[in-house]
Amino acid sequence: MAVNTKIALVTGGSRGLGKNMAIAIAKKGIDVIITYNSKKDEADAVVKEIEALGQKASSLQLNVADSATFDSFFINVSEVLKSTFTTDKFDFLVNNAGIGIHNSFVGTTEAEFDQLTNIQFKGPFFLTQKALNVMNDNGGIVNISTGLARFSFPGYAAYAAMKGAIETLTRYQAKELGARKIRVNVVAPGAIETDFGGGVVRDNEQMNQQIASVTALGRVGLPDDIGGVVAFLCSEEARWVNAQRIEVSGGMML
Repeated sequence: MAVNTKIALVTGGSRGLGKNMAIAIAKKGIDVIITYNSKKDEADAVVKEIEALGQKASSLQLNVADSATFDSFFINVSEVLKSTFTTDKFDFLVNNAGIGIHNSFVGTTEAEFDQLTNIQFKGPFFLTQKALNVMNDNGGIVNISTGLARFSFPGYAAYAAMKGAIETLTRYQAKELGARKIRVNVVAPGAIETDFGGGVVRDNEQMNQQIASVTALGRVGLPDDIGGVVAFLCSEEARWVNAQRIEVSGGMML
């Protein structure tokens, strides 16, 4: 009898860390639905990469900042589950989509604060709430935080505060969803060389060297350092890992 293939939904899976996570999850033999905000061509390219690995994949548009669209989004998810995956539910949710705003505490505007709240906290909160209707029991949720919720670099007060909220929410979700055997964990990357935040870590050599100097393993993180950890949390090997914050930073600011 054929084993039912698990399915993961990765938000913001068309580029950067989300793309890396989606591909790493596919390498575990899990089918993947990714979301993109505006760049459908990039999302389609990731779908092709996943299909080349022998897994089914699909992409859907989603703006996590706009919670009013979540009901219609999950109608689309249900349709894709039937048409592409011949099932009606998925197993894993990775709340990855996000942006970075670099500004001092004093300089942060209310508009910036609201934008970060909608994308980094309100979005994942209500997206996950609605996702539960189309999730199987015995699955998992992976929230994405940041090393900045543990250590402090000036300019990230609002961003890191939202991620601190996500870390607290993760424990409550794990507690309340335990009855459905849904595990909830949070992965907190350190500084990574991607286009995130305008590519500042990747492209600013001085900042790159500064981060490397305060990291025990002596370098800045790469996308490949993160995806496999998220994929592990979506695997049977992680079945007893629950309510954990896993920092993936090479030992920053120890």
